[in-house]
Amino acid sequence: MELAPATESGTPSGADGPGTALAVRQEPVQAAGRPSGRAGAVCALGAAWLATRALLVLLVTGVLRMPGGDITTDVWLIYHGWYGVLQTGTFPLDDVTWQYPPGAALVIMLPGLLPWSYLVSFWVICGVADAVAMALLVRTGLRKGRALTGAWVWVAGVPLLGPMIYNRYDVIVTAVAVAGLLALVRRPAIGGMLLGLGGIIKVWPLLGLMGTPSGRRTRRSWTSAAAACVSVGFLLAAGMNGAFEFLTFQKDRGIEVESVGALPLHFARIAGAWDGKVMMNYGSVEMLGPWVPVITKVMMAGTLLGFGWLLVWRFTAKRRNAATMYDAALAALLVFTVTSRVISPQYLVWLVGVAAVCLTVRGSSQRPVALLILAATPLTLVEFPLMFSEVVGSDPTAITVLALRNLLLLAATGLSCFRLWRSTRGDAPLPATVVLARPEPVPAAAYSVRPGIAYEQDLLDGIERPAAPSERR
Repeated sequence: MELAPATESGTPSGADGPGTALAVRQEPVQAAGRPSGRAGAVCALGAAWLATRALLVLLVTGVLRMPGGDITTDVWLIYHGWYGVLQTGTFPLDDVTWQYPPGAALVIMLPGLLPWSYLVSFWVICGVADAVAMALLVRTGLRKGRALTGAWVWVAGVPLLGPMIYNRYDVIVTAVAVAGLLALVRRPAIGGMLLGLGGIIKVWPLLGLMGTPSGRRTRRSWTSAAAACVSVGFLLAAGMNGAFEFLTFQKDRGIEVESVGALPLHFARIAGAWDGKVMMNYGSVEMLGPWVPVITKVMMAGTLLGFGWLLVWRFTAKRRNAATMYDAALAALLVFTVTSRVISPQYLVWLVGVAAVCLTVRGSSQRPVALLILAATPLTLVEFPLMFSEVVGSDPTAITVLALRNLLLLAATGLSCFRLWRSTRGDAPLPATVVLARPEPVPAAAYSVRPGIAYEQDLLDGIERPAAPSERR
């Protein structure tokens, strides 16, 4: 029940007679036992997350079995082997499958702190990271001007990648990146620190800084990210041998069989026009032989062109809203992914995580891009692990599935960049029948909330209402 203020004529809103200063306004009473709209949405999200993750755990632990090879070998054989080496105070210098920045050692050693076997402990950590990312997306989606759509993307996208997702450490890195991106608006230093920590573990979270607005927030977030990278990297390099040895393993890599660059080689192999080799090389199944050096150079050129375009966008963007920073992060990550010589199936969880962050803002330009990414996830599950042996053998059916997945990612990349560019061009259009007066200036002391929250709300308000003509200069 709420007291309604009187109108200018002295008649309160909702009152029957004049001269009454206050009137009682009845609020609609929620039916007993029936949750409100927001509470109902959160309950539905929670139920969907529990149901999908219960199924995922049954698949991960082998209670339910899927066709394909044993996807747990990366954990109990490779990761556990690295764990044994890292315990001796050195990185796996003689193992060319170690392809990661030094911060990855922190994740590989983490299961050793838990009381279960290495494999079970790793599953527990992945499940906790999944739950933390979900909680952060829901918490953000409940704020004013935000949406729970991002949480739904996370609920659906992760299980569509199958049990493999709890047998790679990428879901852990993605949870760190999600936390960093969501913190950037209100707490840029903390957001930058988290993205920097993710960067020293697996590089790509640093792409989340691509769209930060220029000025103090960029300086604080970028400085914090650099400090996190340098400090953690220095401590690991000082305390262990061979922290950056992984860089020497990159130059001799071929084209991984699932990447965009591998498609021409697969088609040529099906036609009998390519006689190269497909073999395990530097920790992944790669294609080696004719045309590989040329395709490698093309992929590298694509990376340079893509990031060159992103720099042009950053310096020429004319308007921003609360979604711009997240939209730019997704566009940068897509460019990074499709132009890479390797697209391992777990890379899709990166895209799902950043797309989910974008869709926490109602005005995001990346909604159709998120749909394309979600469409690509079940195709990834089909090509790995269900048809991976056929992909390695360039079977036409398997390569058709792979080509569809990669074409969806290419379409998502082009659409993401196009929509990001268009969303930041020119001035926001004014409806022809609306005339807005110039708002009265509000002193900084009038804010009853922290400046970071006020800044975020101002950006969110900019999505819902266009700027007045006098403001659009």
